[in-house]
Amino acid sequence: MTTKYAPIDKNLFIKNRQKFVQKMAPKSIAFFNSNDIYPISADSTLPFQQHRDIFYLSGIDQEESILVICPYAYLEEHREMLFVRETNEHIAVWEGEKYSKEQAYNVSGIKNVYWLQDFNKIIETVIPQMDNIYININEHYRAEKVVETREDRFIKNLQKKYRAHNYLRSNPILQHLRSIKEPEEIELIQKACNITEKGFRRILPFVKPGVWEYEIEAELLHEFITNRSKGWAYTPIIASGKNSNVLHYIQNNKDCKDGELILLDVGAEYANYSSDMTRTIPVNGIYSDRQKEVYQAVMNVKNESTKLLITGNNWYSYHIEVGKIMTEELLKLGLLTREDIKNEDPKWPAYKKYFMHGNSHHMGLDTHDYGILTETFVPNMVFTVEPGIYIPEEGFGIRIEDDVVIQSNGEPYNLMRNIPIEIEEIEDLMNSK
Repeated sequence: MTTKYAPIDKNLFIKNRQKFVQKMAPKSIAFFNSNDIYPISADSTLPFQQHRDIFYLSGIDQEESILVICPYAYLEEHREMLFVRETNEHIAVWEGEKYSKEQAYNVSGIKNVYWLQDFNKIIETVIPQMDNIYININEHYRAEKVVETREDRFIKNLQKKYRAHNYLRSNPILQHLRSIKEPEEIELIQKACNITEKGFRRILPFVKPGVWEYEIEAELLHEFITNRSKGWAYTPIIASGKNSNVLHYIQNNKDCKDGELILLDVGAEYANYSSDMTRTIPVNGIYSDRQKEVYQAVMNVKNESTKLLITGNNWYSYHIEVGKIMTEELLKLGLLTREDIKNEDPKWPAYKKYFMHGNSHHMGLDTHDYGILTETFVPNMVFTVEPGIYIPEEGFGIRIEDDVVIQSNGEPYNLMRNIPIEIEEIEDLMNSK
């Protein structure tokens, strides 16, 4: 089976499994399932998106796959198993190529690849040897659990069949492991960021008064797919005028008018890894004096807050400091007064009127990636930096966002260092034709 993206060295997935095994309790077995292909209506479905956990541990990017990790199994061939859907000529004609056992090994580094139809027969001999079963429930702090997943159904059947076993949670292990990236992962995120850069450079001379938000969306998507991306890392936000004050505006259906700003919160994926970029640009290619003033204030917050993404800091302390930096900039802009700050509610500080979201989140295989918020920052964690100032009464909002990697010493490394961000550079590129 081939993918849009270039093959990934299987040693990455071997390393990831070894790290997971080191965190497992004795006499344990762990299961990880592919996602469903989700239905729309009639025989229509959404494009397949692999569950990031099985991808992280195996590189397998196909539906109806199960990964089993059982380092304490008596037989060596049961210690690491991959079950994939058996393919045949009929499936190849109707759906395209699926993994052969050899291809699945080449992708994952797992020697023991079986057809899915043999799953129950093999597992029924292994589970009785174990005391503990690791199940994989989505515990992300922003998760909305409204759809029963393939993993959910699997867990329900497992617990019905094996009632006397002790069940453990794999998610806390993965929340920790996935938040600290291997060098190969950082390269893949960098590739996604580079594709996003190409898209952004494409649209700068394209944007002008009268263009529609969806036309900008189309230009970006063209560039992403041309560069071996499947497309968006998340639903794109292309918000002109007053729409730029709506944090999750995704309609992208308005025409862009002279004098307005366009807030672009867009990112390409590559090999299931995300990028997450925001830039705010003038429709007519020139920022007004007030727009420049606010833009520079957001840049100041971004630059100062980036310096705080260092080893030893943590998510909660970091955001308190960011709030102080933003407060000073809002005072300079005349949006807040000292009286506002004196009378603020400590649980909802005065600056939140104009900057109501977080300044950073973990990023990687998921755009809002795994990461335990109480853990101290360590090298190779990847974070966004995304301050914004939103002024509905003035008809515009400005957000600026880059993706950075925490280093052993000093400031983080900016994966978006080559993407235009300064006022003059954006204006020059927009007026280059």
